[in-house]
Amino acid sequence: MIEQNHGQGQPLQYVANAAFLASVFADYMNASDIPQWQCGPNFIPISVLKDFATSQKMNYILGANPMNMSYVVGHGAKFPKHVHHRGASIPNDKTKYSCTGGWRWRDTRNPNPNTVTGAMVGGPDRFDNFKDVRTNYSYTEPTLAGNAGLVAALVSLTTSGGIGVDKNTIFTAVPPLYPQSPPPPPPWKP
Repeated sequence: MIEQNHGQGQPLQYVANAAFLASVFADYMNASDIPQWQCGPNFIPISVLKDFATSQKMNYILGANPMNMSYVVGHGAKFPKHVHHRGASIPNDKTKYSCTGGWRWRDTRNPNPNTVTGAMVGGPDRFDNFKDVRTNYSYTEPTLAGNAGLVAALVSLTTSGGIGVDKNTIFTAVPPLYPQSPPPPPPWKP
């Protein structure tokens, strides 16, 4: 796994998003009939981008890692059972609990009574160690940023591979990041 956040918590959100960007860039290059790009004296085929995205996301996150553990809850034989998530750790007993009322389940060593199937947790530390401990939220908490990247990468890696992607409209649904320029003034009339 590439380390993109300098050993801080939630490393897999960066990995999943990098996998998505690599895959979508490969799709764009494919749609633009660009078979490779130049990096110094080397020409690198777009298949390298797809392979990178697959090895980083699909393989590593889903279990091909030193822990032999899937970081997606409910996937495979070994996955996190102490997810730092209120819906997973508090029993569904029809009782409404306050924020502090849920701490007794947050702090227990028992597995979660509920499974948040499909949620990707933060992931291992920079040495590829992962302790399935609920209070270790930097590594056991699923985040929106991480799971959005995971879903985007899955979609990007399991679709047409850029075939049928229109290079002129691929990003038209993305809103501009800056205010639009005003229209030009009308022509000057003497």
